[in-house]
Amino acid sequence: MSNQPAPPSVLDLNTDTPCCPPLTRRRVSAETAAILAPALKALGDPVRLQLMSMIASAEGGEACVCDLTPAFDLTGPTISHHLRTLREAGLVDAERRGTWVYYRARPGTLRHLAALLAVESGGGAWRDDQRPVRSPHPPRPAPRPLRG
Repeated sequence: MSNQPAPPSVLDLNTDTPCCPPLTRRRVSAETAAILAPALKALGDPVRLQLMSMIASAEGGEACVCDLTPAFDLTGPTISHHLRTLREAGLVDAERRGTWVYYRARPGTLRHLAALLAVESGGGAWRDDQRPVRSPHPPRPAPRPLRG
């Protein structure tokens, strides 16, 4: 295990500005799609999605593998495999401290993915010829606030 961070990706661009316009505004280039696909694929597994959520929401911004493993009915090596997949996809960084490895979300990663996937109200999907496709369904009403 190396203390080296994962190689830079489009997800590491300046976190003050979005990396790319939402899919509803402009078609993603082949180059950007090739860079983003591993991150989206890594998050496509329910265990990895839960691990990413646990790491990103952990107090202090990092989580020890020793704290992550008990949350699942999986072996330590299986959890380590999932964490390695997240690391290789550029979603988390890992640092060994003594016996344990600590994981933290890469800065801005989730924000960039959310920006890419943002769907604005009234927007539609895009065709290959770049013209918007309007949904045949009426817009959904806004959810009512919960009463507490």
